[in-house]
Amino acid sequence: MRSSTSHHVTVRDLRIHVRTWGDPAHPPVLLLHGWMDVSASFQFTADAMVSGHYLVAPDWRGFGLSQWATDGYWFPDYLADLDALLDVFSPGAPAAVVGHSMGGNIAGLYAGVRPDRVSKLVLAEGFGLKETTPEDAPKRYGRWLGEQRSVDGFRPYADLDAVAAHLRKTDPGLTEERARFLAPHWSMPGTDGRFVPAADPRHKWVNPVLYRLEEALACWRRITAPTLWIWGGDRDWMKRFTGEDAEEWARRRGAFARLAEVRIEDSGHMMHRDQPERFAAHLEAFLAADRDAADAAAAPNAP
Repeated sequence: MRSSTSHHVTVRDLRIHVRTWGDPAHPPVLLLHGWMDVSASFQFTADAMVSGHYLVAPDWRGFGLSQWATDGYWFPDYLADLDALLDVFSPGAPAAVVGHSMGGNIAGLYAGVRPDRVSKLVLAEGFGLKETTPEDAPKRYGRWLGEQRSVDGFRPYADLDAVAAHLRKTDPGLTEERARFLAPHWSMPGTDGRFVPAADPRHKWVNPVLYRLEEALACWRRITAPTLWIWGGDRDWMKRFTGEDAEEWARRRGAFARLAEVRIEDSGHMMHRDQPERFAAHLEAFLAADRDAADAAAAPNAP
């Protein structure tokens, strides 16, 4: 297992933990985790990669070892955090950005807002969310107002074995060995000696701001970097977040000027944990390729 180095950097008045692997003299590749995940989940990807890259994986605000925000969590803050992290780890030069799930949605928007800062973009099942309608607003705002009255904590686990068992239950493709490695990174000791997720419980609050797909499409159309979509084999997972309408997927694909796709069939949503060797191989092939080679290396094979 490759050793990682922990850094704590101040980003927009918050202390953010960043885990790195490799020599900082090599080109940086940012690895952005998803909701209720942590940077340590990319350990297995780092172990599988053979090319000379400097892997940079932050814990998003309120996750892992990063500081919790005092005023809750708003999606644009993640874009600003990524902007500041790139200033630290890739000053003056564009960098490759790999985002999984929530991290992919952040990376995709950012790459359109700051196209000059992203040289290659990899979205691992972070292709947007289901479109909302104005009629959804009253219920969402009402739920959000109700959540302001109290902060329900996460369910505690008796010990790290129980944490590892939970990780395997929610991610059946995760091996027992990897679950045991992740357990102390994904969780933290609670006040009663039991373990709770290493995350601010306010991440469970609903986002009162509706997801507006047209805004995402507008950002995606401005992306200049070659982009790779990586799908897992669990089609039901993506249906929950984006549906399965063929025209809808064609619309999303059409927003990317330089798009390639691959699928890791024998993987669930957490592909970087379930099949890190295959995930890393796709990353390395894409990062090494120029535009024409990248487009030819990964044929569209997603639904």
